[in-house]
Amino acid sequence: MSSWQDSYKLLADQLTDRGVNVEQVKALLKAQRIETPSWGYGDSGTRFKVFAQAGAARTPFEKIADAAQVHRFTGVCPSVALHIPWDLVDDWGELQGYAESLGMTLGAINPNLFQDDAYKLGSLANPDHGVRLKAIAHVLECIAIAETVGSDIISLWLADGTNYPGTDNIRSRKAHLEQSLREIYQSLPARQRLLIEYKFYEPAFYLTDIPDWGTAYALSLKLGQRAQVLVDLGHHPQGTNVEQIVGFLLAENKLGGFHFNNRKYGDDDLTTGSINPYELFLIYNELVDATRDPSLRQDVAYMIDQSHNVKPKIEAMIQSVMQIQEAYAKALLVSRDELTGYQVEGAIVEGEECLRSAYQTDVRPLLAQVRAEMGLDPNPLAAFRAGGYQKEIAAGRGRSDGGSGYQGA
Repeated sequence: MSSWQDSYKLLADQLTDRGVNVEQVKALLKAQRIETPSWGYGDSGTRFKVFAQAGAARTPFEKIADAAQVHRFTGVCPSVALHIPWDLVDDWGELQGYAESLGMTLGAINPNLFQDDAYKLGSLANPDHGVRLKAIAHVLECIAIAETVGSDIISLWLADGTNYPGTDNIRSRKAHLEQSLREIYQSLPARQRLLIEYKFYEPAFYLTDIPDWGTAYALSLKLGQRAQVLVDLGHHPQGTNVEQIVGFLLAENKLGGFHFNNRKYGDDDLTTGSINPYELFLIYNELVDATRDPSLRQDVAYMIDQSHNVKPKIEAMIQSVMQIQEAYAKALLVSRDELTGYQVEGAIVEGEECLRSAYQTDVRPLLAQVRAEMGLDPNPLAAFRAGGYQKEIAAGRGRSDGGSGYQGA
C-alpha cells in the first residue's frame, strides 16, 4: 500500500469518527465540475509585453487540446469557455466535433467588447448610438454561437467607463447600458443565461459603468430571472469580503457563476489559491452551506479565469483546479450542525475553530483516493509532467510571435 493510501485510510477513519459520511463526500467531489478558459492556454502578458512560451496554443483547436489534458488528469474539467472573436472559426460543427472527440464540450461564450477602436468611449454604454448598436450586434452574434454549440451561458464583462471627469454624463451612461442590456436579454433563447460581471476599475480609472456586485445585481433584477451576477475573485478592492457577497447573492438566487483566480494587489490573474487559499475555502463554505436550503436554486457556473504569463500554461491550470478541489473538499468536512449550534449560542471562538478544523485538514489523501477511484493518477500535476505532452507541443508548435488576444485586464 502506498503512502497516500495509508494516509487516506487514517484520514477516513478520523473523518468517520467526526461523523463525516466519507462516501458521500467522495461522491460530491467526483461530481465537481470546473470550466477552463481557452485564453488561459495561449500566450499572454502585461500591458507592456507578451511573453511567448514554446508550445502555447495558437488556435481554438490547440486550446481545446490543451484543455483536454487538464480534464484528462483531473477528471473534473470537461468544458472549455470561448472568447469571441479570439476563438472565431468558420465551422462551429467542426470545432464542436473536435471537442467531443477529446471528451470535451464547449462552454460559456464570452463576447469581446473592449478591443475595437469604436469602443474607446465604451460599448454598451457608449454615448454614440451607432457604437452601442455595434456592441449589441456582437453580443447577439455570441448568443447565436452559443445556441449553435449548445452553450447555455453568455458571460458578459465590459471595460466601459471613463478616465476623466466630464467625459460623459453618468446618468446617461446608466440609461444607455440598461437599454442595451434589455435588447440583449430579450434576444436570449429560453435555455441561456446572461451572467453580468463587474470590476471596480481598469481600464477605466475614473468611472467604471459596472464597478461592483451591487450594480451588477441591480441590473440583473431589472432584466429578469435568467440574468445573474458573475463574481470574479480578482475584481474587488483590497479587503473586500467576497464570501459575504457570495452569501447575499445565493440568498437572492442571483449568483450565476465564478471566475476563479487570485490576486495580491489588483486583478493580477494569478493561479487560484496561490495567494489566499483561506478566502477560497470560506467562499466554498458559503456555497456548501447553501445546499442545505431547499428554497435556493443553485445553478452556479464554476470557471477559472486566469491568464498567467510566467508559469507554464497547462501546469498552472492543473494547479488551480487542484486548489479548487481542496477548498471544496475542506468545505464539505465542516460539521454543519455543530457550526449552527455554535452560531445560535453565540459561541464565537468555537464557531471559528469549527471552520479552522476543517480548513486545516490535509485533504490531499482524500482527493488522491477520489482520483484513483475515477481511474486517474492520484497526483495530476506529476502525471501530466511525466506524460510528455508539454515536450510534444513545444516541439510541434514551436514559439508563437503573438498572444491569444489577452494581455492582462
